Amino acid sequence: MNHNEKTPANTDHSSEQPLEERVNNRSHRPDSDAFRTFMASQWAPGSAELPARAEVADHAARRRRAISGQFKNERLVIPAGPLKVRSNDCDYRFRPHSAFAHLTGLGVDHEPDAVLVLDPVADGEGDDGGNHRATLYFRPMAGRDSKAFYADSRSGEFWIGRRPTLAEFQALLGLPTADLSELEVAVTKNVGETSVGGTSIRLVRKVDENIDALVDTARYNTAKNPDAMDFSILDDLDAQLAEELSALRLVKDEWEIEQMKVAVAATIAGFEEIVKALPRAVAHKRGERVVEGAFFARAREEGNELGYDTIAAAGNNATVLHWNRNTGTVDSGKLLLVDAGVEADTLYTADVTRTLPVNGKYTEVQRKIYQAVLDAADAAFAVAVPGRKFREVHEAAMKVLAERLSDWGMLPVTAEVALSPAGQQHRRWMPHGTSHHLGLDVHDCAQARADLYIDGIITEGMIFTIEPGLYFKDEDLAIPAEYRGHGVRIEDDILITANGPVNLSAALPREADAVEAWMANLLG
Repeated sequence: MNHNEKTPANTDHSSEQPLEERVNNRSHRPDSDAFRTFMASQWAPGSAELPARAEVADHAARRRRAISGQFKNERLVIPAGPLKVRSNDCDYRFRPHSAFAHLTGLGVDHEPDAVLVLDPVADGEGDDGGNHRATLYFRPMAGRDSKAFYADSRSGEFWIGRRPTLAEFQALLGLPTADLSELEVAVTKNVGETSVGGTSIRLVRKVDENIDALVDTARYNTAKNPDAMDFSILDDLDAQLAEELSALRLVKDEWEIEQMKVAVAATIAGFEEIVKALPRAVAHKRGERVVEGAFFARAREEGNELGYDTIAAAGNNATVLHWNRNTGTVDSGKLLLVDAGVEADTLYTADVTRTLPVNGKYTEVQRKIYQAVLDAADAAFAVAVPGRKFREVHEAAMKVLAERLSDWGMLPVTAEVALSPAGQQHRRWMPHGTSHHLGLDVHDCAQARADLYIDGIITEGMIFTIEPGLYFKDEDLAIPAEYRGHGVRIEDDILITANGPVNLSAALPREADAVEAWMANLLG
């Protein structure tokens, strides 16, 4: 090789094609004037009829009104989030941030990059007599006379299908809409320190890095002494917004409750598909994937997606709390723990777990463990009533499990000592919590304060799980051999009413005999 020649590493690339454009090198896209003219012509006009106002619109308006009252005189910015890349130029299916979905009522995949802005106004002059006027900013679909119509694989109608127009979204949601190109002015106008008449901004952060940058830049540029800015104070202000938006979801409205029922019903149908697929799962070298696939097919048929990755854990894998590799076999005589939930088109998700005997019959030891977990769940149900503390649900379940473990000779101390804060030995076999709130997120309301969540008072309209379990690993030498390799969890979705808890997932059998009969009926 002639060492005077330029090597590839030394080549000047400054005049070459930008990296971000090279993904299109695989394509032969037409770009002649004749093509563009022809492509823009002879399309049927779209319908001028606007959709009826959606049922969710009034509920979303009440949610915005509630959050408005807590942040008077401050601009609130709630992004939907952008598309997320899975690999190279392939995106994941879009799902908006849950706070955005809650305040707009929008589900499915309509609005990547959209932003909801609540602009402060004088007391009583805002929407529904509140303190803000809301506007939804999003990128309208490119016209059929534009290049983006056929050339933009992320947003062009020829690639992704039609999306609603500004006018259609406004009619559907009862919410003013505007082109995303107007967002920068809407967010940054009059921004400044309130002491000098400026408008303060609160942002739901870490949803869209472009919006984070826009708000941070506006704050910096309008500060009296930008070099002395304490950004941690601003982060705290934003965190308070996230906290209150999360707490707003602790109690569900009537519409949300109906969506949860839809998600649970689809989830139960998915569990039926799992049982029907068991013979194929047993015969397959990755039977857990057969189980996962059976549920996923139903989730996509009846809902938007999975609410979270399905746990399909057979045998000792059932003792791994978040086993979702699902690469194992499903063997006759073992238990199969399935933790799965369908996310409805409105983005509300169920979260249900059942532990099934693969061959349709529990062994004596399996039934013994199963009954202990069921008894713990029933004890938790009994205290899940308005006026009790949320943490008492967990405490009730733990009392049953600790006593049962003591009866079986597994605890190195008495059940009473184990249940004390200084003990907790029983948690070796049940290290997770018994309950969590459920809704738009599988672990809903996660940013709410502890005094409203774990130390909060159970209130009518709450929906949460009850999910005790026992997990005896193959390699656990602290227990008798016959218990090893068995993991059991039973999880139901609970609606709190004035009369006590209602099990939304009750149609899916829980008692051991009922599970066996249900499986036998499905397998014929």
